[in-house]
Amino acid sequence: MRKQIAYQTYDGERALYHLTETDVIGCVFDGPADGESALKECNDICVKDCSFSLRYPLWHTQKFTLCNSYLDAKTRAPLWYCRDGILSDCTIDGIKTVRECENMEISRCSVHSPEFGWRSKHMRICDSVIESEYFLFECSDLHISRLRMSGKYSFQYVENATIEDSLFDTKDAFWHCKNMTVKNTTLKGEYLGWYSENLTLINCHIIGTQPLCYCKNLKLIDCTTQGCDRAFEYSDINAAIKGHIHSVENPKSGKIVADSIGEIIRGNEATDCNAQIISLSEK
Repeated sequence: MRKQIAYQTYDGERALYHLTETDVIGCVFDGPADGESALKECNDICVKDCSFSLRYPLWHTQKFTLCNSYLDAKTRAPLWYCRDGILSDCTIDGIKTVRECENMEISRCSVHSPEFGWRSKHMRICDSVIESEYFLFECSDLHISRLRMSGKYSFQYVENATIEDSLFDTKDAFWHCKNMTVKNTTLKGEYLGWYSENLTLINCHIIGTQPLCYCKNLKLIDCTTQGCDRAFEYSDINAAIKGHIHSVENPKSGKIVADSIGEIIRGNEATDCNAQIISLSEK
Protein backbone atom coordinates (compact mmCIF):
# COMPACT_ATOMS: atom_id res chain seq x y z
CA MET A 1 0.00 0.00 0.00
CA ARG A 2 1.27 3.46 -0.93
CA LYS A 3 1.51 5.99 1.83
CA GLN A 4 0.32 9.60 1.59
CA ILE A 5 1.58 12.79 3.19
CA ALA A 6 -0.71 15.76 2.55
CA TYR A 7 -0.84 19.48 3.39
CA GLN A 8 2.07 19.57 5.82
CA THR A 9 4.85 22.14 6.26
CA TYR A 10 8.46 21.09 6.64
CA ASP A 11 11.55 23.21 7.27
CA GLY A 12 13.94 20.80 9.00
CA GLU A 13 17.08 19.12 7.72
CA ARG A 14 16.30 16.03 5.58
CA ALA A 15 12.64 16.33 6.55
CA LEU A 16 11.46 13.37 4.45
CA TYR A 17 14.78 11.61 3.93
CA HIS A 18 14.73 8.20 2.22
CA LEU A 19 10.98 8.27 1.69
CA THR A 20 9.64 5.37 -0.40
CA GLU A 21 6.35 4.48 -2.10
CA THR A 22 4.68 7.69 -0.98
CA ASP A 23 2.54 10.47 -2.49
CA VAL A 24 3.43 13.93 -1.17
CA ILE A 25 0.54 16.29 -1.87
CA GLY A 26 0.08 20.00 -1.20
CA CYS A 27 3.04 20.31 1.15
CA VAL A 28 5.18 23.39 1.80
CA PHE A 29 8.94 23.13 2.24
CA ASP A 30 9.88 26.42 3.89
CA GLY A 31 10.39 27.89 7.33
CA PRO A 32 12.76 29.31 9.95
CA ALA A 33 14.78 26.12 10.48
CA ASP A 34 16.07 26.58 6.90
CA GLY A 35 16.84 22.89 6.53
CA GLU A 36 18.29 21.31 3.40
CA SER A 37 17.75 18.12 1.38
CA ALA A 38 14.08 17.55 2.21
CA LEU A 39 13.54 14.66 -0.21
CA LYS A 40 17.04 13.26 -0.53
CA GLU A 41 17.59 9.56 -1.35
CA CYS A 42 13.89 8.94 -1.99
CA ASN A 43 12.49 6.20 -4.22
CA ASP A 44 9.11 5.76 -5.92
CA ILE A 45 7.51 9.02 -4.80
CA CYS A 46 4.96 11.35 -6.38
CA VAL A 47 5.23 15.01 -5.38
CA LYS A 48 2.19 17.03 -6.40
CA ASP A 49 0.93 20.58 -5.77
CA CYS A 50 3.85 21.40 -3.48
CA SER A 51 5.98 24.53 -3.02
CA PHE A 52 9.68 24.64 -2.21
CA SER A 53 11.85 27.42 -0.79
CA LEU A 54 14.74 25.41 0.70
CA ARG A 55 17.98 24.21 -0.84
CA TYR A 56 18.72 20.86 -2.49
CA PRO A 57 15.26 19.25 -2.12
CA LEU A 58 15.66 16.25 -4.46
CA TRP A 59 19.10 14.67 -4.59
CA HIS A 60 19.79 11.01 -5.42
CA THR A 61 16.06 10.51 -5.87
CA GLN A 62 14.85 7.71 -8.14
CA LYS A 63 11.61 6.77 -9.85
CA PHE A 64 9.75 9.95 -9.02
CA THR A 65 7.18 12.41 -10.35
CA LEU A 66 7.20 16.12 -9.59
CA CYS A 67 4.12 17.86 -10.94
CA ASN A 68 2.21 21.11 -10.62
CA SER A 69 4.72 22.43 -8.10
CA TYR A 70 6.67 25.65 -7.57
CA LEU A 71 10.37 25.81 -6.75
CA ASP A 72 11.40 29.40 -6.03
CA ALA A 73 14.76 31.15 -6.40
CA LYS A 74 15.83 30.07 -2.90
CA THR A 75 15.56 26.43 -3.97
CA ARG A 76 19.16 26.16 -5.10
CA ALA A 77 20.30 23.09 -7.01
CA PRO A 78 16.92 21.37 -6.69
CA LEU A 79 17.50 18.15 -8.64
CA TRP A 80 20.94 16.53 -8.69
CA TYR A 81 22.00 12.92 -9.32
CA CYS A 82 18.39 11.83 -9.93
CA ARG A 83 17.19 8.98 -12.13
CA ASP A 84 13.94 8.05 -13.84
CA GLY A 85 12.09 11.27 -13.08
CA ILE A 86 9.11 13.06 -14.61
CA LEU A 87 8.64 16.83 -14.21
CA SER A 88 5.39 18.28 -15.50
CA ASP A 89 3.51 21.55 -15.14
CA CYS A 90 6.09 23.01 -12.77
CA THR A 91 7.55 26.50 -12.35
CA ILE A 92 11.20 26.37 -11.37
CA ASP A 93 13.37 29.38 -10.49
CA GLY A 94 16.18 27.69 -8.57
CA ILE A 95 19.70 28.02 -9.93
CA LYS A 96 21.51 24.89 -11.21
CA THR A 97 18.40 22.80 -11.74
CA VAL A 98 18.92 19.20 -12.95
CA ARG A 99 22.59 18.15 -12.79
CA GLU A 100 24.07 14.76 -13.59
CA CYS A 101 20.62 13.22 -13.90
CA GLU A 102 19.54 10.32 -16.11
CA ASN A 103 16.27 9.34 -17.80
CA MET A 104 14.36 12.54 -17.15
CA GLU A 105 11.17 13.76 -18.85
CA ILE A 106 10.27 17.46 -18.62
CA SER A 107 6.99 18.73 -20.05
CA ARG A 108 4.87 21.87 -19.79
CA CYS A 109 7.31 23.53 -17.41
CA SER A 110 8.40 27.14 -17.05
CA VAL A 111 12.01 27.37 -15.93
CA HIS A 112 14.36 30.24 -15.11
CA SER A 113 17.54 28.55 -13.98
CA PRO A 114 21.13 29.45 -14.83
CA GLU A 115 23.23 26.34 -15.47
CA PHE A 116 20.27 24.10 -16.22
CA GLY A 117 20.75 20.41 -16.94
CA TRP A 118 24.53 20.03 -16.78
CA ARG A 119 26.07 16.63 -17.57
CA SER A 120 22.73 14.84 -17.78
CA LYS A 121 21.82 12.12 -20.25
CA HIS A 122 18.75 10.49 -21.75
CA MET A 123 16.52 13.53 -21.28
CA ARG A 124 13.30 14.51 -23.05
CA ILE A 125 12.02 18.11 -22.94
CA CYS A 126 8.78 19.23 -24.60
CA ASP A 127 6.18 22.00 -24.53
CA SER A 128 8.24 24.11 -22.13
CA VAL A 129 9.76 27.58 -21.75
CA ILE A 130 13.30 27.78 -20.35
CA GLU A 131 15.65 30.70 -19.68
CA SER A 132 19.19 29.69 -18.82
CA GLU A 133 22.92 30.22 -19.33
CA TYR A 134 25.07 27.25 -20.32
CA PHE A 135 21.86 25.32 -20.95
CA LEU A 136 22.42 21.52 -21.12
CA PHE A 137 26.21 21.77 -20.87
CA GLU A 138 27.93 18.44 -21.65
CA CYS A 139 24.68 16.49 -21.98
CA SER A 140 23.99 13.51 -24.22
CA ASP A 141 21.12 11.57 -25.75
CA LEU A 142 18.49 14.32 -25.81
CA HIS A 143 15.14 14.69 -27.52
CA ILE A 144 13.65 18.20 -27.47
CA SER A 145 10.42 19.38 -29.06
CA ARG A 146 8.31 22.52 -28.88
CA LEU A 147 10.74 24.31 -26.57
CA ARG A 148 11.14 28.09 -26.32
CA MET A 149 14.59 28.74 -24.91
CA SER A 150 16.45 32.00 -24.26
CA GLY A 151 19.85 32.68 -22.73
CA LYS A 152 23.50 32.23 -23.67
CA TYR A 153 25.99 29.47 -24.40
CA SER A 154 23.46 26.66 -24.84
CA PHE A 155 24.16 23.07 -25.90
CA GLN A 156 27.94 23.28 -25.51
CA TYR A 157 29.62 19.88 -25.83
CA VAL A 158 26.24 18.14 -26.31
CA GLU A 159 26.27 14.77 -28.07
CA ASN A 160 23.51 12.75 -29.73
CA ALA A 161 20.52 15.09 -29.74
CA THR A 162 17.39 15.69 -31.78
CA ILE A 163 15.54 19.02 -31.66
CA GLU A 164 12.22 19.74 -33.39
CA ASP A 165 9.70 22.57 -33.71
CA SER A 166 11.44 24.90 -31.28
CA LEU A 167 12.66 28.49 -30.90
CA PHE A 168 16.08 29.41 -29.51
CA ASP A 169 17.30 32.93 -28.78
CA THR A 170 20.76 32.11 -27.52
CA LYS A 171 24.28 33.31 -28.19
CA ASP A 172 27.04 30.80 -28.99
CA ALA A 173 24.72 27.81 -29.22
CA PHE A 174 25.88 24.31 -30.21
CA TRP A 175 29.62 24.90 -29.78
CA HIS A 176 31.59 21.63 -29.98
CA CYS A 177 28.37 19.63 -30.27
CA LYS A 178 28.43 16.22 -31.98
CA ASN A 179 25.76 14.22 -33.76
CA MET A 180 22.86 16.67 -33.57
CA THR A 181 19.84 17.01 -35.84
CA VAL A 182 17.69 20.13 -35.64
CA LYS A 183 14.39 20.33 -37.57
CA ASN A 184 11.80 23.05 -38.13
CA THR A 185 13.43 25.36 -35.61
CA THR A 186 14.39 29.03 -35.41
CA LEU A 187 17.97 29.59 -34.22
CA LYS A 188 18.70 33.19 -33.27
CA GLY A 189 22.08 34.33 -31.94
CA GLU A 190 25.68 35.09 -32.74
CA TYR A 191 28.33 32.50 -33.68
CA LEU A 192 26.03 29.50 -33.99
CA GLY A 193 27.54 26.04 -33.97
CA TRP A 194 31.28 26.71 -34.13
CA TYR A 195 33.49 23.61 -33.91
CA SER A 196 30.50 21.27 -34.24
CA GLU A 197 30.73 17.80 -35.75
CA ASN A 198 27.93 16.01 -37.60
CA LEU A 199 25.41 18.83 -37.12
CA THR A 200 22.41 18.67 -39.46
CA LEU A 201 19.89 21.51 -39.77
CA ILE A 202 16.67 20.77 -41.66
CA ASN A 203 14.12 23.46 -42.55
CA CYS A 204 15.58 25.79 -39.93
CA HIS A 205 15.66 29.60 -39.88
CA ILE A 206 19.11 30.89 -38.88
CA ILE A 207 19.45 34.46 -37.58
CA GLY A 208 22.68 36.21 -36.61
CA THR A 209 26.27 36.96 -37.50
CA GLN A 210 29.05 34.51 -38.39
CA PRO A 211 27.22 31.22 -38.06
CA LEU A 212 28.58 27.71 -38.44
CA CYS A 213 32.35 28.14 -38.70
CA TYR A 214 35.04 25.49 -38.17
CA CYS A 215 32.41 22.72 -38.51
CA LYS A 216 33.02 19.14 -39.58
CA ASN A 217 30.39 17.36 -41.69
CA LEU A 218 27.88 20.21 -41.48
CA LYS A 219 24.61 19.77 -43.39
CA LEU A 220 21.90 22.37 -44.10
CA ILE A 221 18.76 21.18 -45.87
CA ASP A 222 16.17 23.74 -47.03
CA CYS A 223 17.23 26.29 -44.43
CA THR A 224 16.70 30.07 -44.54
CA THR A 225 18.93 32.79 -43.12
CA GLN A 226 18.61 36.33 -41.81
CA GLY A 227 21.51 38.70 -41.15
CA CYS A 228 24.02 35.88 -41.61
CA ASP A 229 27.35 37.29 -42.68
CA ARG A 230 30.80 35.65 -42.96
CA ALA A 231 29.12 32.27 -42.66
CA PHE A 232 30.76 28.82 -42.84
CA GLU A 233 34.40 29.90 -42.50
CA TYR A 234 36.68 26.82 -42.54
CA SER A 235 33.71 24.43 -42.44
CA ASP A 236 33.26 21.10 -44.22
CA ILE A 237 29.73 21.68 -45.46
CA ASN A 238 26.93 20.60 -47.74
CA ALA A 239 24.19 23.24 -47.72
CA ALA A 240 20.97 23.99 -49.58
CA ILE A 241 19.79 27.46 -48.57
CA LYS A 242 16.43 28.86 -49.59
CA GLY A 243 16.44 32.59 -50.26
CA HIS A 244 19.33 34.94 -49.55
CA ILE A 245 22.43 34.76 -47.37
CA HIS A 246 24.37 37.94 -46.65
CA SER A 247 27.91 36.59 -47.12
CA VAL A 248 29.94 33.38 -47.18
CA GLU A 249 33.62 33.33 -46.25
CA ASN A 250 36.23 30.67 -47.07
CA PRO A 251 34.29 27.45 -46.53
CA LYS A 252 36.83 24.63 -46.41
CA SER A 253 35.21 21.85 -48.43
CA GLY A 254 31.88 20.61 -49.78
CA LYS A 255 29.17 22.53 -51.59
CA ILE A 256 26.90 25.49 -50.82
CA VAL A 257 23.88 26.29 -52.97
CA ALA A 258 21.72 29.35 -52.23
CA ASP A 259 19.11 31.27 -54.17
CA SER A 260 21.30 34.34 -53.78
CA ILE A 261 24.49 35.30 -51.96
CA GLY A 262 25.33 38.92 -51.20
CA GLU A 263 29.10 38.41 -51.08
CA ILE A 264 31.45 35.49 -51.54
CA ILE A 265 34.67 36.15 -49.63
CA ARG A 266 37.73 34.20 -50.70
CA GLY A 267 41.43 34.66 -50.03
CA ASN A 268 43.76 35.26 -47.10
CA GLU A 269 42.70 31.88 -45.73
CA ALA A 270 44.75 30.04 -43.11
CA THR A 271 44.17 26.66 -44.75
CA ASP A 272 43.16 25.32 -48.15
CA CYS A 273 39.54 26.24 -48.90
CA ASN A 274 38.04 24.53 -51.93
CA ALA A 275 34.28 24.39 -51.27
CA GLN A 276 32.02 24.95 -54.25
CA ILE A 277 29.74 27.96 -53.85
CA ILE A 278 26.74 28.40 -56.15
CA SER A 279 24.45 31.41 -56.20
CA LEU A 280 21.43 30.44 -58.32
CA SER A 281 20.65 34.08 -59.06
CA GLU A 282 23.91 34.31 -61.01
CA LYS A 283 23.42 31.24 -63.16
